[in-house]
This record gives sequence, structure tokens and C-alpha cells, in this order.
Amino acid sequence: MPELPEVETVRRYLQACLPGQQVAEVTLYRADLRYPMPVEELRQLPGQTLAAVQRRAKYLLLTTASGPTLLVHLGMSGRLFVEPAAAGDAPERRKHEHWRMRLQGPQGDQWLRYVDARRFGSLDVAAEALRHPLLAGLGPEPLEGAFDAQVLLQACSGRQVAIKQVLMDSAVVVGIGNIYASETCYRAKVSPLRPALSLTLQQCAELVRASRGVLEEAIAAGGSTLRDFASGDEKPGYFQQRLDVYDRKGQPCHRCEQAGVVSAVVKAVLGQRATYWCPTCQP
Repeated sequence: MPELPEVETVRRYLQACLPGQQVAEVTLYRADLRYPMPVEELRQLPGQTLAAVQRRAKYLLLTTASGPTLLVHLGMSGRLFVEPAAAGDAPERRKHEHWRMRLQGPQGDQWLRYVDARRFGSLDVAAEALRHPLLAGLGPEPLEGAFDAQVLLQACSGRQVAIKQVLMDSAVVVGIGNIYASETCYRAKVSPLRPALSLTLQQCAELVRASRGVLEEAIAAGGSTLRDFASGDEKPGYFQQRLDVYDRKGQPCHRCEQAGVVSAVVKAVLGQRATYWCPTCQP
């Protein structure tokens, strides 16, 4: 599933090519994805000009200059593509393509196309995006100052649940998905299975610092492509080449190896998600 770095990679690509473009045509190939799509509202989009592409958690927000905001979630396998609209007929429908928009403006004629093999993504329209039910109850962004050691410590207070699950709780902080939660715990030298209530303020500070470092590096690398992900220009991400523990069961721990210690990465299933860590340097 695309996580925050992958969604942010797509956002930055779309922000470079969509603002100023006017919606000329909307084509829906089905009426629902994970949730029903607001068909009538989407059919009223032609004539609206896209103003900006923002992100909240793992949602892309395509704002219009004087109207509604489009909320797009990529689900597990969703992809958004932008390509030039050649003169003549519309391009042939891609396999698993569920909606497209024809855009016109200073960037030339374009197609914005959504492909999703598993159909776990979503498309909605909101007058006030941040008050939408899917966004209203979300925690702070991990790359912003509102997420700090004190916030994390308070979220851990009295909770026996593993710290990795707290990091993945969108009511605590958004966007730290499964891959990046394992990597964050590794960098902070904290076991992902550690009970949340046992953490100190200093350890929470290390986790916050580590999460920002991991996410920023992943964004710079274009995200991680383990299965389906590609950005709006159809290029894969490369952060998976830098992963320290995720999907490295049985392989040497990089940190221990550098210290001359023999230790291998282990794997467990935590909250139905694969979890990786080094039992030696992550107490």
C-alpha cells in the first residue's frame, strides 16, 4: 500500500503539472471503488480550474479555484497518471482504469487517469476537505512541529500496546505506515514490540526524530516500490534499496555488523502486519 512518502511523491509530481489546468471532461467507468463515488458532483466538475495539489495523511487533495476539493486515496494498488492528450480520439482505456479527466490549460491538454487493480482506493468531493469524515479525526503530520516527543509520550501513557502500533495509529500521528514504522523503530534503537507505556520522553524524542529522517529520505528517493507503486510519471521509487530491517529476515543487521557483532534481523506478525527488527540493538 502506498504510504506517506509515496503519496507525497505523487503530490509533488501533480503539483508541478496540474495547477492552472481546467477540467474539460470527466469519464467514470464505474460508480464505486472502495466507497461509492459521488457521480453527480463529479459530473459537475467541467469548467473548474485546479488550484493546488495538497496532502493530508495518505489522501491527495486536488483543490479547485472556486469550487470543491477532490479527495483521492490510492488504496493498496492505485496509481494516478498524467499524460499529454494527443489530438483526436481519447486514448484506449488501460486495464483496471476506473476514471479519467481531460484537462486543458497552460500545460497543454492532458489526461489525469486513475488505475487500481484491487479497487481499494477512493474518490470523493468535499466542500470543506479537512472537515470530511475521513480527515476530521486524524492526528498531526509527522513532518510538522505538532508531532513531538511530548505528544508521543502522552499517546503512549498507560498503553500496553506495542509502540509500533502506536506509531501506526492515525489518531496519534498520520502516515507512518508499516514499512516506515519498522524502519523508525530500528533507527531509534527501540524494539517495535516494546510496550508503549514503558517508553521514556527521551526515547519518544528519538522515535520522532527517526520517523522524520526515514520519511524525508524516502520522499527524496521517490518512495518505496515493493509491488505496485509508481509516481505520476510512472517511475518507481528507490527507498527500498536503503531499508535497514523491513523484509530482511535472516540477513545481518547493518548496525551490529559495523560494530563487529553477529546479529540477524528477525520477523514477527504484529497486528496482522509483518514486523522486522534486530533483537540485539533494539531492546
